Amino acid sequence: MADFDQELDASGLNCPLPILRAKKTLNAMASGQVLHIVATDPGSVKDFDAFAKQTGNELTESREEGGKFHFLIKKS
Repeated sequence: MADFDQELDASGLNCPLPILRAKKTLNAMASGQVLHIVATDPGSVKDFDAFAKQTGNELTESREEGGKFHFLIKKS
């Protein structure tokens, strides 16, 4: 897995909470830093893709492993 600066565990949370928590965490991060998000909501795959496009942040990784979804978002 790529390096990241902060991790957000959104396991057990349903839409829109993983996105809202990620947005709040990213707001406190510096440009160029990477946030690793772990979620269990299958809808989070499309949600984080759309979130990255809308906010201009870069979704550098999106994968499923052991029933959990992992995302890396680089703050723009």
